[in-house]
Amino acid sequence: QAQLVESGGGLVQAGASLRLSCAASGLAFSNYRMGWFRQAPGKEREFVAGISCSGGSTNYADSVKGRFTSSRDNAENVVYLQMNNLTPEDTAAYFCAAARGCYSGPFYSYLMNSWGKGTLVTVSS
Repeated sequence: QAQLVESGGGLVQAGASLRLSCAASGLAFSNYRMGWFRQAPGKEREFVAGISCSGGSTNYADSVKGRFTSSRDNAENVVYLQMNNLTPEDTAAYFCAAARGCYSGPFYSYLMNSWGKGTLVTVSS
């Protein structure tokens, strides 16, 4: 049974940085594309960032390009989301997700096979 556990969320002021981690177990991690999604109160879940199986390719939502960076450590089965210059609009629950297969393409939520329970990020102004 695949398990994804996010950590690293918290309450920060605008302009601060946070690094989220997602530890994976129960799956062949290097065979999964990994995505980060977020859901703000009263809003639908949205794609934030995605990273290929090898970590050599990343995708980002326009709203976070230049501020967020995703990386992964396949030896440790961990994927990261470095978030810089946070704004109140980044306040949300952040979820990591895994999609089986190493193919190119968008990170649609319906393609993700496993989800974490999320970690809350709150950015105050």
